[in-house]
Amino acid sequence: MQNFRMNRRQVIAGAAAALMLPAIARAQDALTATRNASSWQAQDWRDHFDELGKGCIVCDTVNRTLHYWSGDGETYNVYPTSVPKTDELTKRGYTEIVRKKVGPSWTPTASQMERFPDWKPVAGGAPDNPLGSHALYLSWPAYLIHGTHDTRKIGRPSSDGCIGLYNEMIVDLFGKAEVGTQVRLI
Repeated sequence: MQNFRMNRRQVIAGAAAALMLPAIARAQDALTATRNASSWQAQDWRDHFDELGKGCIVCDTVNRTLHYWSGDGETYNVYPTSVPKTDELTKRGYTEIVRKKVGPSWTPTASQMERFPDWKPVAGGAPDNPLGSHALYLSWPAYLIHGTHDTRKIGRPSSDGCIGLYNEMIVDLFGKAEVGTQVRLI
């Protein structure tokens, strides 16, 4: 059997390290929580719309969140989103949902084709479809609220103008938001 001996400095250093471990773990937990904390702030629909109508959506591009209120005022949901890559790609103002589509197909816009001539249309339901599983079309041409299969995009500026949600969250919103729901992008 091996005899293990520690000198005084090793004992004190070991005790100090043992006392520090919980503090280090708490600091690491706090850092992780800070990095993962959402920066969203609750919104009030009255700050954006005169009436609820069929419902309201506010897409907050700064905090990367989508706020939804049902027409009866009983439901308020907040969803994390992806947002446009640049301010030039960001359209702000009022619009509304004019169409809903399960399994939307995707076709690159003219400006995307100029920048990426090798991009090709993608059929609805395809696993690599940039529009994910569901889409809410806005009255502005080529601007949508849609799902994404690339979950790394959520919480980041990563789109060419659209607002993206996790597929399971667009399914939830798709089931609640009606055609005619008011939308504001801020």
